Amino acid sequence: MTRPLRIALLTYRGAPHSGGQGVYVRHLSRELRALGHSVEVFAGPPHPELDPGIPLTRLSTLDIFGEPFPFRLPPLRQVRSAADWVEYLDFRFRGNYPEPLSFSLRVLPELWARRAEFDLVHDNQGLGYGLLGLHWLGLPLVATVHHPVAIDRDFKLATTTGAHRRGALRWHRFTDMQGRVARRAAAVLTVSAASRAAIVRRMRVPADRVSVVPLGVDHSVFTTGSTAKVPGRIVTTASADVPIKGLRTLLAALALVRAAAPAELVVIGRPKPDSPAAELLARPELAGAVRFTPDLSTVDLAELLRSAEVVCVPSLFEGFSLPAAEAMACGTALVTTWAGALPEVVGRDEQAALLVPPADPVALAAALTRVLTGTALRARLGKGGLRRAAGLSWRRTALATVEQYHRVLADSCHRSELADH
Repeated sequence: MTRPLRIALLTYRGAPHSGGQGVYVRHLSRELRALGHSVEVFAGPPHPELDPGIPLTRLSTLDIFGEPFPFRLPPLRQVRSAADWVEYLDFRFRGNYPEPLSFSLRVLPELWARRAEFDLVHDNQGLGYGLLGLHWLGLPLVATVHHPVAIDRDFKLATTTGAHRRGALRWHRFTDMQGRVARRAAAVLTVSAASRAAIVRRMRVPADRVSVVPLGVDHSVFTTGSTAKVPGRIVTTASADVPIKGLRTLLAALALVRAAAPAELVVIGRPKPDSPAAELLARPELAGAVRFTPDLSTVDLAELLRSAEVVCVPSLFEGFSLPAAEAMACGTALVTTWAGALPEVVGRDEQAALLVPPADPVALAAALTRVLTGTALRARLGKGGLRRAAGLSWRRTALATVEQYHRVLADSCHRSELADH
């Protein structure tokens, strides 16, 4: 029997109800602990919600991007540490997104002081330069990359011009840093074959150092239940409200759907003032048809997914898509694009979802109309989703992750033995 491992699990942001990073950290830490390993989470704000018994070290930041007032420049009296100055100056004078870098500079001294307490460090999507210092601590670095952020950048650039385009380029400078750090990590984990191919191509990480570990579903919450379906209800997730999520395409499709039949859209997320979908939201044919619901609890999220006649994932790329997996576990029919990893998650067309081309509102509207008007089709897709979701569990994610930990530690020991000789 192998000995229990001591893992420092890092997440520079761990919002529990926005995006997948907080979800990943919560469930992975719980299942690693259930397998007998010791896990401590180091996180910046917004901090994750963890299960009882999981230690959390909260690292302070200047919280420049915190809600409800993002892009708030703090007064200089709050800028104290070297990491604070990096965060302040990088944002103030270069227009960069500094949190992955500044978090890594804050966590490195914490790990230095406690280096004897851990066997390895597992970083979730941060990949700041400070993590390169782990080499001098003798702690191997395992990094999870859900997908390369350069993909988000490219979709953002495709929808902006002029000063906004220049701002997007500055904002995403950190992607070069992430690629450099990922190439120095002992191992990179990702969540799908599509993401693995993108990491190899976009971040130039050697293919033999990137392993696929799919995500799971919390089957204690995401179940079929007895929630009544709301006629015409479509639910989608756009927690980040960025072009890659395809909300603009869905809104254009919704206008076409409503021309033929009543329909409403519930968006899990909060719209940004400069949202690329803003002009569509103002169209009269969508008046009263779109509602945003940010910061749902997991229980409320599951209830909403069960109430939908169809859940839509209109993304231009997905590294995995927890919303699709969770909808399947609720037995709700899906309409998705075939972008990125979505076919890996939902299966072939008409297995658990109708699959359409990305950025095609006409095809998306036709598929949504088919599902909304087809009782038998909805039932068949729902049953197919339940079968696929049954194969996704966070325990399997943790078991596969531990396999990678042991491989990394064995390689590290082997290199040390060679160095000694």
